[in-house]
Amino acid sequence: MAASAPVFIDVDGSNIAVRQAPGAAPGVVWLGGYKSDMLGTKAETLAAWAAREGRAYMRHDYSGHGESGGEFAEGTISRWLAESLAVFRRFSKGKQILVGSSMGAWIALRMVQELRKAGDTNVAGLVLLAPAPDFTVELVEPVLTDAQRRDLKEKGFFAEPSDYSDEPYIYTRALIEDGRANRVMTGPIDTHCPVHILQGLADPDVPSGHALKLAAMLPADDVTLSLIPDGDHRLSRPEDLEMLTRVVGDMVRQAA
Repeated sequence: MAASAPVFIDVDGSNIAVRQAPGAAPGVVWLGGYKSDMLGTKAETLAAWAAREGRAYMRHDYSGHGESGGEFAEGTISRWLAESLAVFRRFSKGKQILVGSSMGAWIALRMVQELRKAGDTNVAGLVLLAPAPDFTVELVEPVLTDAQRRDLKEKGFFAEPSDYSDEPYIYTRALIEDGRANRVMTGPIDTHCPVHILQGLADPDVPSGHALKLAAMLPADDVTLSLIPDGDHRLSRPEDLEMLTRVVGDMVRQAA
């Protein structure tokens, strides 16, 4: 099934690409990972599932990603969060399930905080895949080499080869500094909704201990942690995708 053409909205000067399919509530909102886009395998699998189920489904590309405008190197968690909130507020109707992959899980957790602060209680559940909240502080900064620290100081960024793209990943000083201001894993996290975490034990990028630590910080909510023994960071094998749609379907029924 070919994806429909996106619509675009301006958020702080960036043209943000959005795809939205109408359907029943609770709807499903996809939040992708660092340097990924909304036409990836998991996002497309959920689109096909939502279409079969008659379920509302929404996704967008952060600035500097996919079909959206802007420069990737100018992105920060705060910027991508603001774009995600703008899309959510503009296009979503009624209760929603946020499905966040890797960095998208961080965006999802911050969205819940900001939405509830504004009196919006429409997030009815979270499904977090290979969640990487606070990854700049918890996973990147502790293992920086002297050369990377020097590049951050002198050039404002460092580049790393990627297993997921022909282009290297760029980590900027602004991203890392802004990450400290958006930390969520500093104490108990209250999402006010059920949470289901999917984590591969063979994930080379986000260790399973990070997901365990996150689960332990959600004491007030109904939390399920599913560990996938041979799952990697992508979680895009047929069996992973089947588990994803099953978990999202269960969350939708629970929220309904």
